[in-house]
Amino acid sequence: KKSISAVIEPLKEIDFTTIGILLGLFLMIGGIDAQGVIDALAKLLAGAGGGNMFLLYTIIVWASVIISAFIDNIPYVATMIPVIAGMGPVLGVSQAELVPLYFGLLSGATLGGNCTPIGASANITGTAILRKEGYEVKNKDFFKIGIPFTLAAVISAYIYLWLVYGKY
Repeated sequence: KKSISAVIEPLKEIDFTTIGILLGLFLMIGGIDAQGVIDALAKLLAGAGGGNMFLLYTIIVWASVIISAFIDNIPYVATMIPVIAGMGPVLGVSQAELVPLYFGLLSGATLGGNCTPIGASANITGTAILRKEGYEVKNKDFFKIGIPFTLAAVISAYIYLWLVYGKY
């Protein structure tokens, strides 16, 4: 027997808050793109690298690590993907030739969040659970583990990704 609850019950499980946040994020990125901010950032970044793909890759990886240590990586990556795409015409290269830059963005932004207690949702959640259970997590204690781990992971990814996807 068909019933309306078969449609309504699954709809109740949808996380509309997350959908709303993501919708707002993409609307904001669309707005700054329409105002020329994305193109301006692409030109600025391409100019900083002087057309040298390895230098651009290096800037993107390490800037992503630093930025993602302090802000959530989702809005950062969502903003930077069109910036990197916009660098193609500025540099006179195809989107395929930008692959190392995309991987640099993803690895730096993903791994950079491990540096600080606020750099990733899992870090915030984990430290909150520990505090709730009576364990104090001081920033300096987190940094003693987070920074070396992050550096080891980022350096490994940085070298590997360039060797596999980079141009010589």
